[in-house]
Amino acid sequence: MEPTGSPTPARPVQVTVTGAAGQVGYALVFRIAAGDLLGPDQPVVLRLVEIDQAMPALEGVVMELEDCAFPLLSGVVATADLDVGFEGSSWALLVGALPRRAGMERSDLLGANGAIFGPQGRAIAAHAAEDVRVLVVGNPANTNCLIARSNAPEVPADRWFSLTRLDQNRARALLAKRSGVPVQEVTNLAIWGNHSTTQYPDFANARIGGRPATEVVGDRAWLEGEFTSTVQTRGAAVIKARGASSAASAASAVVDSVRSIRLPTPEGDCASLAVVSRGEYGVPQGLQFGFPVLTDGRSWRVAEGFVHDDFARERLRATAEELEAERAAVKDLLGPAA
Repeated sequence: MEPTGSPTPARPVQVTVTGAAGQVGYALVFRIAAGDLLGPDQPVVLRLVEIDQAMPALEGVVMELEDCAFPLLSGVVATADLDVGFEGSSWALLVGALPRRAGMERSDLLGANGAIFGPQGRAIAAHAAEDVRVLVVGNPANTNCLIARSNAPEVPADRWFSLTRLDQNRARALLAKRSGVPVQEVTNLAIWGNHSTTQYPDFANARIGGRPATEVVGDRAWLEGEFTSTVQTRGAAVIKARGASSAASAASAVVDSVRSIRLPTPEGDCASLAVVSRGEYGVPQGLQFGFPVLTDGRSWRVAEGFVHDDFARERLRATAEELEAERAAVKDLLGPAA
């Protein structure tokens, strides 16, 4: 009997992470190298992007990656050059962003980050792989994604996502804790709109153990009040408690988001992702808006059949208006795909 030999190893996938020496980036890159993002049989090349001032810290991250001896890590590129950083990339995870500083208005933050995400969008269009998919993490994530997407008209709009999975995970954990059930019992919980304090965690369409969450919880006042506000302000609460913004939980949400894009959505559930609006549920077209999304591993669509009462409709209106105001504030930074 002739030996069958070893199976041919998969070709490494190029994964770009911007802001890779920051807290979220540091928590994320080791999980990617370990196979959590793309699976236990998929080798990866990490392309780590930082600003010039952070390159020494990034070199330390590279040393640690090497010291872990990850079998799936086929190579690491550390660079401050966007053209190099996005070369051949199939997954671009845009984590790095300018944080909001004391006295800075939201419009100032939007403008400053526009100067970051516009060039990144152009570099992705020019240098990434044909199958590139982009997840924007750096805040304000929805509008940063809009800026990058609009500056990369060559990349289809349905390849662009921004992070609302962290909010979904927070909401699921809160409902599970309140109901005394494992977190996996909470399903079909969507986050609508902006990754900000206007977002709407949709308890009304959520399920707990297959039953309506409103029925299981039995306290509408808590759901409309404490539950909703806790999800909306959880990021600020983490900063107050630990003196820094969410890092490990944000990195975990990035992994969850990518997996929810590349793997089929489980029956009876949805993935929370901010995607380009095509007018679903009356949302203005072109916004990068948080929706309940269903995927088959190849393409995605916004889930149908979510019912909204007056409370929900008001929250969707408010978060859409905020995103429209953000779009207007950065109109001079938007490219031809806006």
